[in-house]
Formats: sequence, C-alpha cells, structure tokens
Amino acid sequence: MSAASFQIDVPDTVLARARRGEVGALEQIYRAFERPSYTLALRMLGDADHARETVHDAMLHLLERIGQFRGEAPFWGWLRQIVVNQALMRLRKERGLVLEELPDDDASEGHAPPPWALADARRLEQALARLPALTRSVLWLYHVEEYTHQEIAEMTGKSVSFSKSQVARGSSRLRALLEPEQEAAPCLGATAH
Repeated sequence: MSAASFQIDVPDTVLARARRGEVGALEQIYRAFERPSYTLALRMLGDADHARETVHDAMLHLLERIGQFRGEAPFWGWLRQIVVNQALMRLRKERGLVLEELPDDDASEGHAPPPWALADARRLEQALARLPALTRSVLWLYHVEEYTHQEIAEMTGKSVSFSKSQVARGSSRLRALLEPEQEAAPCLGATAH
C-alpha cells in the first residue's frame, strides 16, 4: 500500500455531476476510493471498526463539501486529506491513545530500510498494533503516504521535531518488534548420532 493507491483519476465530468449532487457520480467516487480510504484509516487507527467509521465520516464530509473542491490539486489528494483529518480527529477524541509516547531510547532514524520492507503482512500487522496510535499514524503518513514532517506537524498540531522523533523512535521500536524471536533451541545435530 502506498500513496499511489489513492492516485485515482476522477474524470471532470464525474466531478461536475457529483458537485450537482448526482447520486450515481457520488457512488462512483465512493466505490473508487472506499478501499484506499479504509486502508489508510486502518493503518492510522489500528482498529477495523474505527477505520470503517472514519471512512463513513470522511465520505459524509466529502458529500457536504464536494462543492468546495476547486481543482487546484488532484481530487484524490483532497479526499486523502479528508480521510487523514478524520482519522486524526478520531485519535484526538481518544485522548489516552494520543498521549502515549515512546521512550527516548533511540531517536536516530539511520539509513536502514523501513521496518516493514522485510516483514510478512501478519507480523507487520501485529507489530503495528503494538505501537501507540499516534506513533503508528505518523509512521504511516511519513513512510507510506509520503507526507513531509512539516505537513505531519501541521496536521497533528505538533512540531516538526515531534514528527521526526516519532518516525525515528517508531521505526526503531517497529524493527525491534519485527526481529525474529531469539529462542535458545537445542542443537539437534549434536545429540543425535
């Protein structure tokens, strides 16, 4: 999943029909963006029910504000921002999740590939679920959705250094969670003769 999954071109004719409130055009937009919107919300929130509710809220917001879309940026970027904002609003409502931060043990981002580059999907899902919600969201926005630290800071109401530290610490923590278990297994070859 990447920002490219959101990069769906919507014909101007469909947008014009949607601005007029035509149900068929609005449904076409919904169907095209339902899956990438859900995936983004799920990655940010870590909860399937909250992700579905966020997509629902984002699409309602879209219906209310489609007339405000001016075409100065791609439609998909405008809608993606709505989904991100709705997910961040949900995180803010869940105050206990937002206040949880990672310890300052390792703040160096380093040059290692993103932790998920070498992980299988199941292990990655489990590791992401163990991160604080805000950290998981910042990681996803930065590495996958390709937002800048400045953009993330503006969206979260935090500083650029906060975004950078969350990416560095979150990546470090995610790497640790994805490391294979170092179990002391007996050497079977040494005992069998």
